[in-house]
Amino acid sequence: MLWRVVLLCLLCAGAVRAETVVAGLSQTSVSITTDFAGSEILIFGAVKREAPLPEDGQLDVVITVAGPAMPVTVRQKDRRLGIWINTDSVHIDAAPSFYAVSSTRPLDDIMSDTEDLRHKVSIPRAIRAVGATEEAPHAESFVEALIRIRTAKGLYQMLPGAVSLDEQTLFRTSIALPANLTEGDYTTRIYLVRNGEVIDAYETTLAVQKVGLERWTYTLAHQRPLIYGLLSLTIAIFAGWGASAVFRLIKN
Repeated sequence: MLWRVVLLCLLCAGAVRAETVVAGLSQTSVSITTDFAGSEILIFGAVKREAPLPEDGQLDVVITVAGPAMPVTVRQKDRRLGIWINTDSVHIDAAPSFYAVSSTRPLDDIMSDTEDLRHKVSIPRAIRAVGATEEAPHAESFVEALIRIRTAKGLYQMLPGAVSLDEQTLFRTSIALPANLTEGDYTTRIYLVRNGEVIDAYETTLAVQKVGLERWTYTLAHQRPLIYGLLSLTIAIFAGWGASAVFRLIKN
């Protein structure tokens, strides 16, 4: 009896894993230089099958790219006596510095809320604000405000229909990375979804890092703040003196 249960479990696992993801990125790293104006990554791949194409349900692909998550405090401004001041504030435990969701169709049409909650695919699910409700009764509005602000800056992106899926096998999409990127590892996840459930997932990492003068300045400012401050002061003095000298020459 036991071997029948084991065999049944193996058959079920094999059915679930009948479709798997094979994917890649057009680049594995992004270099931030002094003239960095943004970049674009191409994510492509195929669906590997160990069995004939299932006839039930439509296959969809969801791709997410998430930047480093970090805590953030969202403040609400209010006008008091003619002056705009900070009133309420909510501390969010962790919010991705960049987050993009690209899919074959609108996310609500292809993934159940249970699967979204399990895999934290949508933008609100990717933001962790466990203790926010204790700080303010309307904490959800602060999270919505954060999403709205970062969406306007191009840091949060919802891209329904941006994934091209050919013959339910080959897929591809491109995601634009803005110039104001945070340095760190960007996690790329690819989900195969059928009948509202995730049947397979693939994960890889994209490295975003400062290089050249940008890296040297960043390292100096964080590791040698005194030297950085003195150097900045010296440059400012010489720049002011130089501008003054040029102005005197032009005037004469």
